[in-house]
Amino acid sequence: METLVSGVRSQESGTRSGSRAPARTFEDLIVWQKAHAWVLGIYRFSDSFPAKETYGLTSQFRRAGISIPANIAEGFKKRGVADKKRFMNIAQGSLEECRYYLILSRDLGYGDSANLLSQLEEVSRLLTAYTKAIELPGS
Repeated sequence: METLVSGVRSQESGTRSGSRAPARTFEDLIVWQKAHAWVLGIYRFSDSFPAKETYGLTSQFRRAGISIPANIAEGFKKRGVADKKRFMNIAQGSLEECRYYLILSRDLGYGDSANLLSQLEEVSRLLTAYTKAIELPGS
């Protein structure tokens, strides 16, 4: 886990050695890139939901999904550690909400969500590591 944390840390602050350059914008963050790709996936997945779900599950799922990379982006420019951590915590909460929507979608027979669940796990691990890296001195 330390490797991942230091890789994330070097990405934003540039204080540790690593192969990646420091992130200049939120778009440079691997965690944001993976979260954004995941949102595109849930849009494709939810396109096949029944019309009766347009204002129900589809809307809620997409809204919670969008919240993940949006809060990572907003938190990226915050100056204080507490502010940054708060936005990452909100992103993590939205991620867990989406985990439930994947389970619900599967149980309602709306599609196979195994691949999206696996991708969500990766985003969760990266987000946890990024949040821990924010707490490190010099980050």
